[in-house]
Amino acid sequence: MVNRTARRNSVAALLVAGVVILAGWLAYPAALAQGQGKTETLTGTIGDTMCGAKSMGADSKQCAMDCVKKMNGKYALIVGEKVYTLDGKEADVEKLAGRKAKVTGTVQGTTIKVTAAAAAS
Repeated sequence: MVNRTARRNSVAALLVAGVVILAGWLAYPAALAQGQGKTETLTGTIGDTMCGAKSMGADSKQCAMDCVKKMNGKYALIVGEKVYTLDGKEADVEKLAGRKAKVTGTVQGTTIKVTAAAAAS
């Protein structure tokens, strides 16, 4: 009798472990997809992360370039009050500093992994 109970408990434990492993395996692709973000095109003004929306004055181009080059800031896309940090294509983004631009890339939170940047009309 003890042997049957132990055997039954072992089979039940293996079954539970298999279900847990299967559930984790099925959830893994969904977790990966959430971390990747989605590709979008946003329109805003190219500034920097140090000044954010405050740098949109008369000399916003020079302000953004100085903050990035001299103060270790990053270029940003300012959309209303929201500031997105731009990651990648820095040479293309720099040409658009202080100007209205369309930026395409993968948005993840407040960071955009830039795939393209162009002047907006």
